[in-house]
Amino acid sequence: MGSALPIALPALKTNPKFIFFTDFDGTITVQDSNDYMTDNLGFGTALRKEGNADVLYGRRDFRDSFRDMLDSVKTPFNECIDILRQNITLDPGFKAFFEWASENNVPIVVLSGGMTPVIRALLAHLLGEEAVDTLQIVSNDVAPRDGKSINEEGGWQIVFHDDSGFGHDKSLEIRPYARLPAEERPVLFYAGDGVSDLSAAKETDLLFAKSGRDLVTYCEKEEVVFTTFNDFSDIHNTVKEIVAGKLTVKEAATGRK
Repeated sequence: MGSALPIALPALKTNPKFIFFTDFDGTITVQDSNDYMTDNLGFGTALRKEGNADVLYGRRDFRDSFRDMLDSVKTPFNECIDILRQNITLDPGFKAFFEWASENNVPIVVLSGGMTPVIRALLAHLLGEEAVDTLQIVSNDVAPRDGKSINEEGGWQIVFHDDSGFGHDKSLEIRPYARLPAEERPVLFYAGDGVSDLSAAKETDLLFAKSGRDLVTYCEKEEVVFTTFNDFSDIHNTVKEIVAGKLTVKEAATGRK
């Protein structure tokens, strides 16, 4: 393996045989922080669900729908963070999976359509600062609007990671790993739940799609191979069996359960 690879592909630095990519909102957490802000501080649930349906069925780009959602939230950013800390909870199985992955050289890479300052604040609150520092987080950012501070009314806006219709095309982070020569390429997993995960759905060896969510609908519509999960304990059990050689990714891809 070339010496440049661990720099270009950070998850390779410990020479892992498996890498776990995951969405954040509604996957690592029970609630989606962006949905929570939109529903409670922005234009509400009905318009949000309408926007998600437009994305799911190809009538609109995720980027535009998501910007509209967040632009409807006028609450100062620091207040948003405080409100989210009080209302967003960790998936009940994630901490155990995180600890197991750390002990077994399975890097976890968070690929999020959300915003890094929100993700870091919530993970620090839910897992601890030290744990956050071990995770690679690739997501969008936040910036002040012209002439304003992010911590005043209507003062912040999302800054997208790239120019794609997703705002953050998660496939761009995964594909360099997927294209490694067979003798260097780890087995790749991805877990997600919603429309922000559509760009990643076809990119890994095994996709975990959260039961009852939009990603399952998309996978069935597009004939993407997947397996469902209810919480991270389901993922933990499956990944542990694959890592131990007791189960193959093909055997694990059972679709809707």
